[in-house]
Amino acid sequence: MARASVFLKFRTRRWVNGLIFILGILALLICGSTLSRFYSVRSLMVTDTFSNSINPESQGMTQSEVRITVETVIQKIQQELKEMRELSMESSSSSSPCSSAMLKFSVVLADILGHIESVQASLPVTEGTCQQSAEIKGIHPLLKPKLQSDGPSSYFLVEEIRKYVKIKPNRLGKQNFMGANGTFTSIGHACFSMKKKLEDYMDYDIGDICQDDWKLAQLLMVHGCDPLPRRRCFARAPQLFSKPFPINESMWKLPDDRNVRWSQYRCKNFTCLASNSTGKGFFKCADCFNLSHHEMPRWIQLINLDPSSNLTSDFLIPDVLDIKPGEIRIGLDFSVGTGTFAARMTEFNVTVVSATINLGAPFSEMIALRGLVPLYLTINQRLPFFDNTLDLIHTTRFLDGWIDFVLLEFVLYDWDRVLRPGGLLWIDSFFCLKEDLDDYLDAFRMLRYKKHKWVVVPKLDKDDREVFFSAVLEKPPRPFG
Repeated sequence: MARASVFLKFRTRRWVNGLIFILGILALLICGSTLSRFYSVRSLMVTDTFSNSINPESQGMTQSEVRITVETVIQKIQQELKEMRELSMESSSSSSPCSSAMLKFSVVLADILGHIESVQASLPVTEGTCQQSAEIKGIHPLLKPKLQSDGPSSYFLVEEIRKYVKIKPNRLGKQNFMGANGTFTSIGHACFSMKKKLEDYMDYDIGDICQDDWKLAQLLMVHGCDPLPRRRCFARAPQLFSKPFPINESMWKLPDDRNVRWSQYRCKNFTCLASNSTGKGFFKCADCFNLSHHEMPRWIQLINLDPSSNLTSDFLIPDVLDIKPGEIRIGLDFSVGTGTFAARMTEFNVTVVSATINLGAPFSEMIALRGLVPLYLTINQRLPFFDNTLDLIHTTRFLDGWIDFVLLEFVLYDWDRVLRPGGLLWIDSFFCLKEDLDDYLDAFRMLRYKKHKWVVVPKLDKDDREVFFSAVLEKPPRPFG
């Protein structure tokens, strides 16, 4: 144990010396760059005879040597970072001062690496590279030699993130069939504020099995790190996955428990979820897994009638489809649930994709095992559909009184984008406080849709402080006449 500690201290001291050496080289590079700019200004004041006596080839050689030196320093720093990561993994079990010191040095080295790479990108192009100038003119600005930079990749320590974020130029140096000169892989802007969690998510062995970290991935997505970077490891699957039930059985039958990874949930089987006997899952959908009693009558029978007014916020599917007979064929259900709305719509020959996330329960797996299409999507993301393509958007008890007014407007405009002219927006049991109702209704009126159904009823379980709002609205043709 003592020998290992001495070894770590020796390695740490060697890295400190190496860091000082690298900082010295960086200082020399900066001084050289400053002097070159100074002399370039002074050269404007000298005589033509003196200028003509300078050998341009020697200048090109000097710039080339500087570029080679910078590349050598970058390679050395990258090698040091790699060795630090390997040694930190070996000593991760011990909380010694050496391991914390190595972490600090690795952060400093990564920062220095980013600065040196930016210096490398700003170096002037020599005659050898000027021959490519004609080809560079048509290339994206981020790919030009003078402007190329790792950019966001230099912010992260984990090599997989750095490789993913970098721009990937096309191999043949030409535009691809999509008209782009490279591939610009992206991550959500909030990923930078969740650096440690994202680095944990991307810390894996290439070609190996990924960690059981879907919950970490969802946490990143919900907090704005969306889209997540792709990974080069194999996603975990249930150990004893069995063949799904036939489509004529799967719609209204609880799936096989073996087809879900239950390690991140309180309940460990579908029976537990359906019984609703524990405080688990998403509170707005506590009974969603009870297919026989809670889910079966939804949108087919009127359930929640207000006894005083004989009104309800529930609309029936046949009544809504009769508004546009034969025109509703494809749609999106933006709710948290187990796919029952999509299951009912299949009985009317309407294909509906269910957007959901796994808030406390395996909603995505449940929808897929029922034979429906789950779309794993957060509210942070633009809908992955082209303009004017959907016949119907349905949402229930998800975008409610918690949502910010500005965010709601962004969401509604995005829904308007993907709805075709004449398409229907079905707001199903949106609830909020009474004092906020007018502000939310103004957001829906802003769309200037035609009102087919519009109702506000009390929410009986909140001491008359909240209300339900439901509506079926039709998108008009645009531009307006």
